[in-house]
Amino acid sequence: MINIEKQVAYWTDGAMDDLATADLLIREKRTLHGLFFCHLAIEKALKAHTVKASGEIAPRSHNLIYLSEKANLEFDDETQIFLGILMKYQLQGRYPDYNPVLPDNKKVNEYYEKTKTLLQWLKEKL
Repeated sequence: MINIEKQVAYWTDGAMDDLATADLLIREKRTLHGLFFCHLAIEKALKAHTVKASGEIAPRSHNLIYLSEKANLEFDDETQIFLGILMKYQLQGRYPDYNPVLPDNKKVNEYYEKTKTLLQWLKEKL
C-alpha cells in the first residue's frame, strides 16, 4: 500500500520546483524549455490529484487531458484548450525531431501566467 500523503507531496513539490524553473527559463528567453517546464508543472500537479483520487501510483503518462480524467477533474473549455497547447511543448523535450512554432514573448508570458494560476487552483483543490 502506498503512502498517499507522501506521493501527493512528492508530485506537488515537484510541480512547484518546475514552475520556478519555467520562470527562470522564460526570463532567459529559453522559450521552448520554459514551456516544457510549464507542462511538467501541470503534469505533476495532475499526478498528485490522480494519486489522491485513485489511491494508486500515478500513471506514467504525459497527457494532461488523460491525467485530468484519471483525477476526476473537469475543466472549462478555455482550460481544456490551454492543456492542449501545453502538450505541444512537452513533445520537444522528448522528441528532438518535433519542432513546434514558438509563440511571441507576450504569448509565452501569458502561458506562464496561466500555468501559475492553474497550478495554484490545482494545489487548492488538493
